[in-house]
Amino acid sequence: MKMCLARKRKGARAERWARFVGNLGLMSLLLIAFSARAGELDPSLLPMVQANTFEVVIPKPVNDPLSYEKPLPLDLLPYQFRNDKYFSIGTAFALGHGRYVTAAHVLSAGIGSLWGTPAIREANGKVHAIGKIVKFSLAEDFVMFTLDDETAAKGLVVDAHPMLNQVVYAVGNALGTGVVIRDGLYTSDTPEEQDGRWKWMRFSAAASPGNSGGPLLDPHGKVIGVVLMKSENENLNYALPIDRVLAAPEGVANIDQRQYYQLDVFEARQLGDFKAQFPLPLDFAGFATTYLRLANAFADGQLRDLLKNNRSTLFPAGGGADPLLYSRTYVDAFPSLIQRAGDGRWGLSPEQPSRSDLGHNGYVQMAQIGNQSVFHLRRPDDVPADRFYADPKVAMDLLLKGSPFFRSVGAEQVRVVSLGEPASSSSFVDAYQRRWQVHVWPLAYMNSELTSFTLPVPDGSVSLVRLAKAGEHAHNSILDLKALADFIYLSYSGTLAQWKDYLHQTALLPAAFDRIHLDFDYGKSFSYRSDRFAVNYDARLQKLAPDSKLTLAFTYFRDGDKVAWDVGSALVEAGTNNSQVVRVNRRPRPTVDLNDEYQNKWKQLLHGEHPTDGVVSVNNDFSYINRVVNPPGSPAKAPSVLYTAYYADTGTQPQAAMQKKLDLLMTGIKVSEH
Repeated sequence: MKMCLARKRKGARAERWARFVGNLGLMSLLLIAFSARAGELDPSLLPMVQANTFEVVIPKPVNDPLSYEKPLPLDLLPYQFRNDKYFSIGTAFALGHGRYVTAAHVLSAGIGSLWGTPAIREANGKVHAIGKIVKFSLAEDFVMFTLDDETAAKGLVVDAHPMLNQVVYAVGNALGTGVVIRDGLYTSDTPEEQDGRWKWMRFSAAASPGNSGGPLLDPHGKVIGVVLMKSENENLNYALPIDRVLAAPEGVANIDQRQYYQLDVFEARQLGDFKAQFPLPLDFAGFATTYLRLANAFADGQLRDLLKNNRSTLFPAGGGADPLLYSRTYVDAFPSLIQRAGDGRWGLSPEQPSRSDLGHNGYVQMAQIGNQSVFHLRRPDDVPADRFYADPKVAMDLLLKGSPFFRSVGAEQVRVVSLGEPASSSSFVDAYQRRWQVHVWPLAYMNSELTSFTLPVPDGSVSLVRLAKAGEHAHNSILDLKALADFIYLSYSGTLAQWKDYLHQTALLPAAFDRIHLDFDYGKSFSYRSDRFAVNYDARLQKLAPDSKLTLAFTYFRDGDKVAWDVGSALVEAGTNNSQVVRVNRRPRPTVDLNDEYQNKWKQLLHGEHPTDGVVSVNNDFSYINRVVNPPGSPAKAPSVLYTAYYADTGTQPQAAMQKKLDLLMTGIKVSEH
């Protein structure tokens, strides 16, 4: 299953941090442990450095609700890793007086984590729980904390005024194998990117993810900085001067970071400053809860402002929406995302979904659209409808069967066959009163959550799926998907037997179905009625059976001073291989500013020109006949909408026979809008 990891939209520096600490995989940690070379630090200083430098660790998950195609080959992992009860996520060091320092982004890995609370571990393996957070700065990326039980560390000596071009040592502790020290030069200072409020130290000593939060030492073993970031394209890395840590006020958490928010449907970004303060000290649980509340509220505000600031041109508002609002109705069962192009026009995402068969007429279609995977799942005939619609595990297991998702174990990929039951289930009603089912599955082994927004449809379901790190990123995924739900274009399609099952799920139906009445009797008659049009016919026009296919092609169109989401086309396919086709189309009058293509098609409808002249056409061994149902009474009377009746059959059919079929169809159509 190809799923896109949801990103929290941040500035350039924050994105570098995310890349620096993201994916702390086994191979990266092993490279830290085994490829680093020791620097030329005075050997007499090593005991002091080792005694004051610690791993930051976080507990591994104990339970795994996932099911796999075979037992996980954990013996492929190195002995130390598979037997360690903790993940190593960074480095911390002691400053004395019971104070310890690490990078904010290291400790933040525990905020909303599925793994547990971060702690520090000594070289001898002893783990110490974090006591209180006493200083915190998101922008400067550091945190100072105490422990529940003290270590023997006396603290590293500090040099708050280091000299440029001196030898420095980046210190990090990886997988509990001991302190790794690498040498280089303190080369320069560079202003922080947002407002130049301070200067980062740049140094050439090698730095790896395991170094995050570790000390940068001078030749005398004194702390001059906190290692934070790895340069993207060269071996010039970043540290925060230690004097910034010492000068920061104790008893307050400071958040001041520029971030941006963007949706997948248009190019605009909402830039904002995440600014907040809250009192310290707090234990880690209280700190994490407070931080997460503020971060989530900021993201909520960013999205709200983004939509508000673009309201005049956001679909369906503005002239850029008209090309889609007045286009023909699309009947594809695979959902599309409504997106704005560079010229300001709104259209449908150009996806080409892959397809995997599930047996028993079931299949999965999937495409990656922006940051989410989009699915159409056709329910296999051997899966009961009531169970399919009621049990999210059933549908997700089918998606996994048709669109494989793998877990990496060493060099091997093991297929996941079930995520188990979701950790949470809720519902969400979008702006067009479509009822989405929202399910969240925890993937504890990767500290991530998989979120699915699913719309039940007659033949199965359509879903938007995202995979995101637990915590604020998972919150932002749900936030995004709620907004994107208003930009989904899809048809409702299925066999008549499937429609019968679907219509029984009254709690799942969009509100538009409150105004739609369907009735069919196999072998006898079919009836559709809404506030806009109705169509009724019997078996003389078309053979109707349980496997006859009905598509209600929903679309967006202007309805007075509002935009409606309603049926723009009703299509019934029956007979051998669905050879007999009956279709009623709604065609709105285009606005005057739309191009000649729209205007000419409308004029053809008004004047009853081909192909809506009631004359049979043959194309690819397929005969069809088409006519306007409600032509204007006079040229001076310009209707706002026209409906067309369409009938088709295979082979070359004579005009008289096709005309008879069309007349039968026309007599059963009633249009209620003009």
